[in-house]
Formats: sequence, C-alpha cells, structure tokens
Amino acid sequence: MQAIGATGALAVAGCLDGNEAGNEAETNQSADGEGLPEAKAVDVDRIARDPTDIPPPVDWNEPREHDVTVETVRQTAEIEPGVTFEYMTFEGQVPGPMIRVRRGDRVNLTFDVPEDLNMAAHNMDFHAVYGPGGGAEATTIAPGDDPARISFTADYAGVFIYHCAIPNMDQHISSGMFGSILVEPEDGLPEVDHEYYLGQHEIYTDGDVGEAGHHSFDFDAMLEESPTYVVFNGQAYGFTENGVGPMTAETGDTARVYFANGGPNLLSSLHPIGNVWSRYYRDGDLLSEPDQNIETAPVAPGTTTAGEMEFPVPGPVKIVDHALTRATRRGALGVIDVDGEPTRDVYDEDP
Repeated sequence: MQAIGATGALAVAGCLDGNEAGNEAETNQSADGEGLPEAKAVDVDRIARDPTDIPPPVDWNEPREHDVTVETVRQTAEIEPGVTFEYMTFEGQVPGPMIRVRRGDRVNLTFDVPEDLNMAAHNMDFHAVYGPGGGAEATTIAPGDDPARISFTADYAGVFIYHCAIPNMDQHISSGMFGSILVEPEDGLPEVDHEYYLGQHEIYTDGDVGEAGHHSFDFDAMLEESPTYVVFNGQAYGFTENGVGPMTAETGDTARVYFANGGPNLLSSLHPIGNVWSRYYRDGDLLSEPDQNIETAPVAPGTTTAGEMEFPVPGPVKIVDHALTRATRRGALGVIDVDGEPTRDVYDEDP
C-alpha cells in the first residue's frame, strides 16, 4: 500500500493521523509490474539508532586512550511497516555508534567482520584520521578474517563522518554503513540540556515508495541517483509520532543536533521547522565561531555538522531535509517534542 507520501505530507504540515493518511492509500507495484516478494522476517525490531544514544561530554583535561571495538552486522529490518530491506551496519543499527573523544586522545580500534553476520568485505574510513584511506586500507577484511586493529591520534577537533570504503562503498553506505566521530576541542563544547544524533542517507531499491514486500538493492537506481527512500537513521518517519518519540525537550531548554549526511550521493538541506539553528557549526567546524540564526544549511554527503537551538515555546520542532519531496514522501523527517509553558512572549497562535 502506498501511504507514505500522504503520511509524510501530513506530518510536515503539522499533524500525523495514520487513519487520515490511510484513506488516501492506493495499491502500487514495482516498475516491472510483477510486484515484490513478500516482506521477510526481520532480525531487529528497529534499525534506527536512538538519536539520544550519544556518549557523555568530555570531562577530562589530559589526553587519554580509548579501546573501541566495532563489529559489522547485516540486518533485515523494516524501512517502514510492511517494507523490508537488508541493511549493512556498524554495530547493528543506522547510523553507526557515535565515537566521542578529546583532541589529542589516542583511539585503539578493533574492527571485526564476523562470518556469520556478513556476506561481504568491509572496512572503516574515518574522515578524522590521518593515514591511508583514513584507516580503510588497514581495516579491509573479509567475513571470518581475524579482526583488524589500528591506532590513531584524534589530532584535529571537529565532528566527522566515518563510513565503509570498499570498492562498492556507495552501495554499502546506502545500505547503512556510516556514522560519526566527535573530537571535542581541548576546552570542550558549550553545555546544552540535550544532544541528538541523526544520520541521513538514501536507499535505492527495486520497489516503489510504500510498496509492501521485500525491497532489494537497485544499482541502476543508484547510478541514476534516484532513491526510493531518503531517511533519518535508516527508517522512514521513524521519529515523528507526537509526544512519544525519543527526542523530547522542555521549554527553556537548549539542544545540539549532530547530523551526519551519509549520502552516498545527495546534498541535504538541513532545516528545523518552527525554529532556527541559533548557533551553527558549518561542516562540523568546532573551532571557528559558529554562524548564528541559520534557517537552512547545506550538508554535503560525507559530512557531519552540528547545530544548536533553544525552545521558547512548546510544540513540535520538525527536522527535515528542505528538499521537501524527501521530507513529505521519502522519509526524511524527525520531530523534537517540546513540552511546557512559554518562556517568552514571542508567539500567540490565537490572538
């Protein structure tokens, strides 16, 4: 059933009523007219990483060492209800786990591709790492190989992406293999009440948006850069239900959003509906003075950025890719639910 377009449009407009959206659903088939195979049994209830799953801020003043292990896992999961897809992941969810260190820290990485959880070789390219391929050459291993180990110093502050970088890297990133590493400056970051972690990427499949069944990866669609879905954290509209999503805040709070655009191909136009980025760290630059009161900012594929905002009034703040067909019809939408009384007289919905 092709209902996601209607659901997405309602969500962006300000409401999300599954029954109303369902009334506009219509049957659809894949381009060859034969339909898709039935949806597969899923390996995990939710492929989307909880956007509040972030390590705590740096609270140390001298360089230290961190032992980090990353395992790759192939998962069958739902892009949306009734639509399954085989994801490739770091640690079982999309995006991969955020790694958080301080500039000058040493990271000892163990990278594993277990044979029973994978069907292809993988590696890790850290945009924050000096060295061949950002570590990709040394970490390239096939399923069942002994784990690879590298050690690197986080030498420059910022927030950066990491991703799989084997020859089919575009397919692997589209299937979920990207994440972020946050290297805090020596003096740390400004304190905020909440931090959220979102990752956008395109999913190229042999089905149509909302077509029930199992979607396989479509290389032709990827070559045309024509995705079926554009999603946050691997899932279409995974964080949109009013009042029950993982991203919540109170009026008067401050929040910082770390936003990784895995791509592999499309630029994102990051916009908070009903708010602005009061302080915006372009391209993950945490050393320069942040830009102020930014409405919509381009985030190139292969980039993690960060933006902060305040919440003077209650109500949903919707995070979207302002290439709005992606938000209304392909899945690129998340909601921060803000509760409480207004802290300033800046908005009156019934004067």
